[in-house]
Amino acid sequence: MKHNNCYIYPKSMRETIDGKRHYNTGKEKLPSVTTILSATQEQSKTDSLQAWRDRVGDENATRIVDSAAARGTAMHKILEKYIDESGYLDLTNVGKEAHNMAIRVIEQGLCNLTEYYGLECTLYYPGLYAGATDLVAMHKGDMAIVDFKQTNKPKKKEWVTDYFLQLSAYAMAHNYMHKTSIQKGVIMMCSKDNFYQEFIIEGEEFKKYQHKWLGRVSQYYEQRTKLERKNEEVVQSN
Repeated sequence: MKHNNCYIYPKSMRETIDGKRHYNTGKEKLPSVTTILSATQEQSKTDSLQAWRDRVGDENATRIVDSAAARGTAMHKILEKYIDESGYLDLTNVGKEAHNMAIRVIEQGLCNLTEYYGLECTLYYPGLYAGATDLVAMHKGDMAIVDFKQTNKPKKKEWVTDYFLQLSAYAMAHNYMHKTSIQKGVIMMCSKDNFYQEFIIEGEEFKKYQHKWLGRVSQYYEQRTKLERKNEEVVQSN
């Protein structure tokens, strides 16, 4: 796949503030896309996750989550090294599992890309948020934000709406920073059983998720303002 380096992406600027991921742009420290999504998550999702932890037990839940994270990290690295042609070999059990998953993504997903502009691209929208997308590339003739995801089992489209919000957030930041007009997002997902899925949002659906994302950003800052005021009141009362 050809690399078109017409866009210059800043290096990662991640920082942890109060246990939450932020990005330091040099002028301001902005919450990450995932930090905003986590803080504004619907209560029903939070309750569902807690119910799952209660059902399987905290220790087992932590093991499952950590294993999935390790697989995801390994798969991302393999795909990144494949795309930039630098080569990478991980002979651990996790690495072997991730390699098989990456092969599915390469054969069924990356084959639809003609050129790429950046890998692990740091993006930010001044005053609002920042984040890093896995890939910015040309997908079937359209410039798109592409993210790689691993999963323990296949997903339905309605289960991955937060991923669509991530795509729309990264596209808006890219459009602002680089004067582009990206209106397409692609999720390339593979399960640990090597089942590949691809979810695409574009056109009016993409615009719908952009509006939803801006709503979550507004909610985040409203919540943060309320918390800051509450903390100030506590300090003053003491």
